[in-house]
Amino acid sequence: MNAIETENLTRRYGLKQTAAVDGLTLQVPEGAIYAFLGPNGAGKTTTIQTLLNLQRPTSGIARVLGVLSTEIGPKELEKIGYVSENQKLPEGMTVARFLAWCRPLYPTWDPVFAEHLRARFELPLDRKLKDLSRGMKMKAALLASIAYRPRLLILDEPFSGLDPLMRDEFIRGVLELSEQEKWTVFVSSHDIDEVERLADWVGVLNAGKLHLSETTESLQKRFRLVEFAVKEENRKLPVGLPAEWHAPGVAGHVVRFVTGNYEKGATEAKAKELFPDATDPIAHPMLLREIFVTLARAFRITSTSI
Repeated sequence: MNAIETENLTRRYGLKQTAAVDGLTLQVPEGAIYAFLGPNGAGKTTTIQTLLNLQRPTSGIARVLGVLSTEIGPKELEKIGYVSENQKLPEGMTVARFLAWCRPLYPTWDPVFAEHLRARFELPLDRKLKDLSRGMKMKAALLASIAYRPRLLILDEPFSGLDPLMRDEFIRGVLELSEQEKWTVFVSSHDIDEVERLADWVGVLNAGKLHLSETTESLQKRFRLVEFAVKEENRKLPVGLPAEWHAPGVAGHVVRFVTGNYEKGATEAKAKELFPDATDPIAHPMLLREIFVTLARAFRITSTSI
């Protein structure tokens, strides 16, 4: 079963009907920790707000935990946790008052679990939310979003403004709880290094369109940084390089490119065919951040060439 499904989901704005989300078809498997990535303005937050019925789709449909997004109300939200960098909290309340205020809203609120989380996050009950650091406020928001043991946790830029220690504690908390609770986590973030520690699935959005959606393992298997050395007289890149070679370039005597369709042996053979005097090509595994930067550059080149 999928925790989230969309079919040709589209959300347009303004007189020009600009598409923030454009024909998005997406499946998020239940139990996955799914990283939803994309450049600024890609449509990630609009997608999330549409999933949660905070915005209405212009066309297409979305289902969250089997319910149409346009029918999501209080009953459905009892099963969904949501933490956003733009989330507004009742800052005049103390942590204790805030948690007491949230508790009646969720029939499945677990007070023992909530206290465990509060102690785990070192949240002071007697401090007002307005007097907490940004990191502590995010912890309070996370606690209030998971103390009722939701089936789905949606995080929209949860690491924004957090220092490295806070990020580490936040991630550790989510990872530990995801193992215990077997929930689905859908996280949108620009902090790719942090997301890589969490995600077992990755989706990349650009200009409202889904570019890829697959397991992290699959993505990192097919992307490689390939490099080899050439002689002085052959330092120019030949015409007609394969389209799947991203960002080819020469630095000194070393040629480098990134391929998103790596095939052991075949990729190296193609490089030797185009550069007969080259040393044996070496294919290096890539971090998720490196893959994302490669794709983001390719998106920018494509958009400026249109």
